[in-house]
Amino acid sequence: MRYDALIVGGGLAGLSAAVQLGRYNHRVLVVDSEDGRSSFCLRYHNLIGWTDGVSGPELRKAGRIQAEKAGVRFVKDKAVRALALDGEGFAVHGESGETYEGRRLLLATGVMDRLPPLEGLRPCLGISVYVCPDCDGYELTGRRAIVMGSGDAGASMARILAYWTEDLVYINHERKEVSAELRDKLGEKGIRIVDEPIAELDAEGDQLRGVRLAGGEWIEGGRAFVAFGGNEVRSQLAEQLGVKLHANRHIEADPRTKMTNVKHVWAAGDVLAHSEQASIAMGDGSQAAIWMHKSLVGREGSELLQPLRDAVEHVAGKG
Repeated sequence: MRYDALIVGGGLAGLSAAVQLGRYNHRVLVVDSEDGRSSFCLRYHNLIGWTDGVSGPELRKAGRIQAEKAGVRFVKDKAVRALALDGEGFAVHGESGETYEGRRLLLATGVMDRLPPLEGLRPCLGISVYVCPDCDGYELTGRRAIVMGSGDAGASMARILAYWTEDLVYINHERKEVSAELRDKLGEKGIRIVDEPIAELDAEGDQLRGVRLAGGEWIEGGRAFVAFGGNEVRSQLAEQLGVKLHANRHIEADPRTKMTNVKHVWAAGDVLAHSEQASIAMGDGSQAAIWMHKSLVGREGSELLQPLRDAVEHVAGKG
């Protein structure tokens, strides 16, 4: 079956697009590996309407229910290959061996953070351990905090977080080089740099209390950020289709329509080059879906404005 719209990625961007396209009564399939960022972030704090935050799994569940009510279908599979079909449309091959086809394609494949393999880390993500300063820097206000990172990536994060708290320790877990400039800047802010691996987290459930270093030292900290650099930008399918990528491998797309340089291939969410916010991902998905719909019903380009022009001229004529 060739769907009207094929969405790869069932995170916040993909779900928003699915809901919108489903409400246009299009035949929509979402191919989702269920291992994206929103699968393990246990609290988004900066989305309006949830004063105490909302979890990624909770949003995903609600979004899927909403999309399914609009007729959208879902399949759990990891998309590994994409190609254009003769005539119109695209085919996506899954790790399962299945092939999925769609007249239009949305890539909402996201980004995966590089996290250290420390026991007890994942239950804390979004609750007491964070990855995005724009989302959760506020949570450090008035608190002692730890930055767990690697080299300049972690040092840069510590420098940013000093906006919210002066009581910071940067643990350079991988002992990668930190530039002299960054060391000086952290020193000016009174941020201690510890070039030693973390042996274990001291956490009770989702609440971090501190970390134990390989040398035995215990460092107190009820909040922490992770900044190791080298996050995986999941743009492999886009590259296979000839979609233009930035130097950092994020997908380039039209800021208004979210369509890429490859006709009828759209992108939304963290895989695009922007600030990687949940709210922006949702908006991207809805925006891409609107333009996907317009292309499916043959209303692309400047002719979209003609009904508005006609209405304006009609009103002006009456005046």
